[in-house]
Amino acid sequence: MSKVRTLEHRKPAEPLDTPTDLSQEAVDAISHALNAIVADTFALYLKTKNFHWHVSGPHFRDYHLLLDEQSEQIFGMTDELAERVRKIGGLTLRSIGHIAKLQRIEDNDEAFVSPRDMLRELMNDNKALVKAMREAHDVADEHGDSATTSLLEQFIDESERRLWFLFEASRRAEDSGH
Repeated sequence: MSKVRTLEHRKPAEPLDTPTDLSQEAVDAISHALNAIVADTFALYLKTKNFHWHVSGPHFRDYHLLLDEQSEQIFGMTDELAERVRKIGGLTLRSIGHIAKLQRIEDNDEAFVSPRDMLRELMNDNKALVKAMREAHDVADEHGDSATTSLLEQFIDESERRLWFLFEASRRAEDSGH
């Protein structure tokens, strides 16, 4: 059985101590909030790729390309968020085990998921990610970390766009007037 050491609320080892004007309390709170989002982002990335690989049906090409595009965007968020944690002097995720411990986005290991259910599940996961980013934004704002709030604002906007596309793509013809 492997053990996962917790990185939250621990001052970085001397060689990793990054200078910042934020208090240790601020670094800990912001790092904790961002690390959970990094874990969620990795989980959402893998789920989106899973659905990209396993989508089927008459809209295969459209959904396959949509999910590929979205997974690339989601993966791109992980590095910027993790680097933000390091820039302010915090420690970030180091393993799959740590991701599993912190993620709030549920995995989907089903052998078959209908395309509409895939899109709806990803829509709800993106919605949950937006909510988590808004909460992290409040934490960063509370501590005067405008760079983190700015980064989160950009990612909230991108996530809302993904959510919108997933919503529209998952609507049934009779629901959309077509």
